Amino acid sequence: MIAVLDYGIGNLRSAEKALQHLGAPARLTGDPDEAIAATAVVLPGVGAFGRCMEALTASGLLPVVRAAVADGKPFLGICIGMQMLFEESEEAPGVAGIGLLAGTVRRLPPGVRTPHMGWNDVEVRPGSALFAGLPPRPYLYFVHSYAPVPTDPQVVAATTDYGGSVVAAVETGRLWATQFHPEKSAANGLAVLANFVKAAGE
Repeated sequence: MIAVLDYGIGNLRSAEKALQHLGAPARLTGDPDEAIAATAVVLPGVGAFGRCMEALTASGLLPVVRAAVADGKPFLGICIGMQMLFEESEEAPGVAGIGLLAGTVRRLPPGVRTPHMGWNDVEVRPGSALFAGLPPRPYLYFVHSYAPVPTDPQVVAATTDYGGSVVAAVETGRLWATQFHPEKSAANGLAVLANFVKAAGE
């Protein structure tokens, strides 16, 4: 089972439905015991960094995130679910992120319209398992005003150009995360999710 973590924030069901569309045994769950027993975990997220961290902590699902990554289970963070994996965000000064990835989430470059809402092409790092089988510059759907700046550039799987280079995805081992919404990105997004489902099946 792929656990899509339900911590009471926003529309989390779209990620579950996209995975089920691919035939994956995905289930939206707020039960820590059920989630910890899953073979793979998805952390979606919409809204504000601070509120999402507060809700994730209150739900009792934060230890599930840490355990899944520590155990090497396939893990996918989406949008704010990606940002929360880092240490902190300029959006919520003083609020600690999960800290599984070193770096800070920063506001998009000055001079661009925020939120960044719409389709952008991304430049994929060669050899990325997350983007296996996709074209080198797939178009994907974004809705965000902040994006992570990892301390280690080696974890960056893809970037997009929006007033400068912006991290669109990270990948380290079986920890994957996207700033774009694969569940809203048509065929290219489903292909990204299919790669995750394949990893979960392995």
